[in-house]
Amino acid sequence: MEGNRSMKGAVLPGNSTVELRDFEIPKPGHGEVLIQTKATTICGSDIRCIYREHVGKGPEGYIPGTIAGHEPCGVIVEEGEGLRRFHKGDRVIVYHISGCGLCNDCRRGYYISCKSPYRRAYGWQRNGGMAPYILAEEKDLIALPDSLTYKDGAQVACGFGTVYEAIEKIGVSGNDAVLVTGLGPVGLAALMLCRAMGANLLIGVETNEARIELAKKLGLADHVFSPEEALEKVLQLTGGNGVERSIDASASDPGRQLAIRATRDRGKIAFVGEGGTCTFEPSPDIIHGQKTIYGSWVTSLWKMEELVERLVRWGIHPEELITHEFPLEQASDAYALMAGGSCGKVAVVFE
Repeated sequence: MEGNRSMKGAVLPGNSTVELRDFEIPKPGHGEVLIQTKATTICGSDIRCIYREHVGKGPEGYIPGTIAGHEPCGVIVEEGEGLRRFHKGDRVIVYHISGCGLCNDCRRGYYISCKSPYRRAYGWQRNGGMAPYILAEEKDLIALPDSLTYKDGAQVACGFGTVYEAIEKIGVSGNDAVLVTGLGPVGLAALMLCRAMGANLLIGVETNEARIELAKKLGLADHVFSPEEALEKVLQLTGGNGVERSIDASASDPGRQLAIRATRDRGKIAFVGEGGTCTFEPSPDIIHGQKTIYGSWVTSLWKMEELVERLVRWGIHPEELITHEFPLEQASDAYALMAGGSCGKVAVVFE
């Protein structure tokens, strides 16, 4: 690598295409590491905010020409000065928001909520994981245990971390029936984690046949219903009461309405899917049933670290939700497939 400090990286022009451009392989400075990328998965927010059109604002604003990919995992191959924990040879997940580290949100571990002008997200405002190498700050790293694969780690970097934070807010245990509306990669991750936490009944709602089949193939849900029949079926399965917990990953108004109305009195609901609207009647839908709706955006550093530990204990592998893998040279096909939606998770992998 010392003799050739150049690499290809995938950027998103915003017209439903991917371009591979030449970049210099960066040298790590103080508190930084150079990571050899092993796997980077594609997130729905990449499609929603960047791939089709550059519609993201603020934290989701994309700087044109930035290497995409905010779900990277790999191994440290070069060290900068001043490292305190991680070193060359360590396997790591990159927490995809690099906060300032000094504001109240950052000190709580919520880099996602950092409002400092120094905040930069990998794949959005700084180069991300759709390249053979990624420059990262040591403070943004999570250790990847040997028993988890690089593709497991890429899944944790955003999707599974996001779902885990939401589940922890509403609390899921063996006492609970859980409804998940929308079985894209985030909804499927929610089912997998709720199963590991002991939920006694798991119900999914989806229209995409490929994703319904994946949920059934992996045994993630006890029942999967279409939106039209879901409320009646959920009530039948729960003695007319509804589920204790529900998670909306559909980002649709009907999906959110269903999550609210299929939840029993004093139940808890998490909204995870981004965008869209929600229309409901406060008194009959929320107030009279004394239900609680939680908004949950990505995750915190400490929760992500906790999730990694628990994945090892539970013996589950997030990479099972990856249905398609591509080399970087075929990144255009990878993004197009993810945008089409007839898949689970899509990964770009590096040898």
